[in-house]
Amino acid sequence: MNSTGQNQAKTLGNYRWGDLPDPNKWADCVHCGMCLESCPTYEQTGQEQHSPRGRVHLMKAVAEGKLEITEDFIDPIFACLDCRACTTACPADVDVGGLIEEVRWQIRQAIPLTGTKAFISKLFLQGIFPHPSRLQALGRLLKLYQKSGLQKLVRQTGLLRLFPDHLAEMEAVLPAVGEPVRKKYKHSLVKAKGETKRTVALLTGCVMDVMFSDINEATIRVLTYNGNDVVIPPTQTCCGALHVHAGDKETGKMLAKQNIEAFQDVERVVVNAAGCGCMLKEYPELFRDDPVWHEKATQFSEKVEDISKYLYDTGYERPKAELAMRITYHDACHLAHGQGIRQEPRAILASIPGVELVEMPNADRCCGSAGIYNITHPEMAQAVLQSKMENIPNEVEIISMGNPGCMLQMAIGVLKHGRNEKIVHTVQLLDWAYQKENGKEWRT
Repeated sequence: MNSTGQNQAKTLGNYRWGDLPDPNKWADCVHCGMCLESCPTYEQTGQEQHSPRGRVHLMKAVAEGKLEITEDFIDPIFACLDCRACTTACPADVDVGGLIEEVRWQIRQAIPLTGTKAFISKLFLQGIFPHPSRLQALGRLLKLYQKSGLQKLVRQTGLLRLFPDHLAEMEAVLPAVGEPVRKKYKHSLVKAKGETKRTVALLTGCVMDVMFSDINEATIRVLTYNGNDVVIPPTQTCCGALHVHAGDKETGKMLAKQNIEAFQDVERVVVNAAGCGCMLKEYPELFRDDPVWHEKATQFSEKVEDISKYLYDTGYERPKAELAMRITYHDACHLAHGQGIRQEPRAILASIPGVELVEMPNADRCCGSAGIYNITHPEMAQAVLQSKMENIPNEVEIISMGNPGCMLQMAIGVLKHGRNEKIVHTVQLLDWAYQKENGKEWRT
């Protein structure tokens, strides 16, 4: 069935709701098994239904009416990390991740969440993440928790033992909450240092601007240092990745439309979070059945660029100050597999004088973060993280990467394994070098 015919259909086997899965995405899968070794969940379970090939078979069986949407079908679909490693391994480039997201939407229409899970999902995905002011209020509460002494008290009294282990571990590695750049730069424009060469817009993100505002600050400093005026559109919002991953496609579409409109007057959108960048580039997939918004989304997606690739392609200024460090680099899934960006961040790190870049074995293997997967599937996430930590080279000081979720997950791994490496975003290291070059305090 071609895309046009599929778009006109109201059902596809036992997929009975709008935005049907695209059969073209599984049409080229010949079940060759080239994907198996790339899949973290298959590596951990050895079970066919938890492999990309097995998931494609199941999703196709529902489309053919051979299988109903039941809990037995739901489990392997939501157990997928959506890391996209299988598509990299696939000779036919079968978009398993795209299929997974389309089918999760169908699942949530067929069998909605109920009870506590439904309440928590609605609270965060619809009640908090789409609303910057609410996220900032949550950030202020977290900052108060960190600064008032309450965090110290909670840790000393052992209250965290009342929480599940994975939540207690996450609390232990939470970064210090700073001031969101959207709040700090109220005029929405940060001028370049010296001559303006280009103008770019920055996606500040939702969690990124609350939990990792220091990375947003570093991104702005690096961009302005390299002659970029930086626009921060005030009406931008959450990218919608967490919503689409969870099967909440309607909210994902709403957020996509808001961002497309927020960035309509800029030529380039720079992103410093791999998951967000991948989602922005895939906005056209959300509007496959809507010609008007599909065109707008396509035009928007062509503007989006990860910070590392943007700097590399536009000829960033090589730093002169030396950072004497041994660094290894972790490929965030949605940067390496989702966007095909691998060499640019490595080139930036290697260009910093004094840096010894030590290649990590299986650097593009998932760390187990996968958005909020480490919260919804903690046991599998920990097993995947264990495999990742076994590949960290010895005697490195820094583990660098380009995604905030990975940073938290890898920090948990460092803590659990009694290691000492610091987790640092790639753009922060470049920022450190620039600041040292200019005689400023360069490390936090």
